Amino acid sequence: MPLYLIASDLDSTLLDAEHRVAALTRETLAQLVARGHTLALASGRHHLDIAAIRRQLELPAWIISSNGACVFDADDRVVSERLVPPALVEALVALPRPASVRLNLYTRERWLIDAEAPELLPLHAMTGFTYQVDALRDLSQEAVSKVLYIGEPALLAPLERTLRERYGEALHITYSAANSLEVMQRGVDKGSALAQTLAALAMPAAQALAFGDNFNDIEMLTLAGNAFVVANAHPEVIARLPRAERIGAHHEAAVAHTLRRFFALD
Repeated sequence: MPLYLIASDLDSTLLDAEHRVAALTRETLAQLVARGHTLALASGRHHLDIAAIRRQLELPAWIISSNGACVFDADDRVVSERLVPPALVEALVALPRPASVRLNLYTRERWLIDAEAPELLPLHAMTGFTYQVDALRDLSQEAVSKVLYIGEPALLAPLERTLRERYGEALHITYSAANSLEVMQRGVDKGSALAQTLAALAMPAAQALAFGDNFNDIEMLTLAGNAFVVANAHPEVIARLPRAERIGAHHEAAVAHTLRRFFALD
């Protein structure tokens, strides 16, 4: 069997309902890495957040962070970094938004947020990576990989329309969850980052497996020669990916079970 690149989204895909790595998942990934396959953790999370999950796995893995804005190899060397232009960052910060919608910026080393949001803390409890409340006024020296709006879907929908009308030609706009509106530089997505990773490894897309659940995974799942969507994926995502195989739910360690079947580990 040839060597493969295994790329997986984290939340609601590789991680369980408590945003942790199940024992079977950890064991399965360790077996595959030992056989020479390459692992890539592909998420909207900040790279420092993902790195903490990688440390808990105790496995070498590439990191695709901020929905593809940043790519790091298994030795933490920067392979690619595509930032939101400063002028656009300022425009997005200045854009009127409902008071309950939280504005987040991912910089090289920090997760900035415009106000306290304790409801977000459980999502990152396993990693210890957390936000810093900031007035978001002087951002001229910040390297921003992602702008994120978090709020009720009904409040995000008109904001999304405004973003697409004003900045759709310059930005890539997607969702990682119903309450998470993600904004990156145009051309930045997990699919383009997966292509960069494959090129660096001199591997064809046919030797890539990809797992995901939401809109920010579509490009990655489209590119990979072997695409899998979890049962808990957004219905529209499933509908838009007829070639992808539908597997079990994330809280059932579906990624691990699928990998064990694909690579005949049992």
